[in-house]
Amino acid sequence: MPATILIIEDEPAILELLSINLQHAGYVIRTAQDARQAQEQIQDVLPDLILLDWMLPDQPGIHLAKQLRAASRTREIPLIMLTARGTEQDKVDGLEAGADDYLTKPFSLRELHARIKSLLRRRAPQLTADLIQAGELTLDPESRQVSCADLSLPMGPSEFRLLHFLMTHAQRVYSRSQLLDQVWGDHVFLEERTVDVHIRRLRKALSPAGQEFLIQTVRGAGYRFSTTQSE
Repeated sequence: MPATILIIEDEPAILELLSINLQHAGYVIRTAQDARQAQEQIQDVLPDLILLDWMLPDQPGIHLAKQLRAASRTREIPLIMLTARGTEQDKVDGLEAGADDYLTKPFSLRELHARIKSLLRRRAPQLTADLIQAGELTLDPESRQVSCADLSLPMGPSEFRLLHFLMTHAQRVYSRSQLLDQVWGDHVFLEERTVDVHIRRLRKALSPAGQEFLIQTVRGAGYRFSTTQSE
């Protein structure tokens, strides 16, 4: 599932250049030309990463960054600040406002791609195309195939996304509501028990290889992926 990037940029030419280039790179692109439009876009669909221009017409991008970091719904979204301001203090101010990375204009599109990939790999590894392996279990995001040794393990798209997320966040426990937000998106309204249904389907898909134990229930908390069998 490709990552959704929200580009917040008030210069139409730059906005179009970034949009076209990142679309060609396989990302889903949403755009805004000021802070108000950005908040509307975020309310509609939570992006996986934000590119934020410092100079916006209705308020400085650095103020918007602080607002995003202060809100529980948006504080974990990876954020790259784009700006012509390149002094050391400007960079410090941007990072202290909550930016994960900082690119000074003009920058190369190649460098932007590298920064995006690096940040997603660090903050949202389930959105990358990196091959994932845990013991004998292998998940390939590009071919959307799961295998154990030489045995292919077919599964539905929801189960694949669920396994991808859990494998890239191994050992961490996630509640049903957290899994709904992370795997299906917080704009999709589903019953929390829907997660239980897909967990059962995922375990069934892993069972021919005897790997169903990898998906563990943590009583009163949620689910986790672990290669260590729970007692």
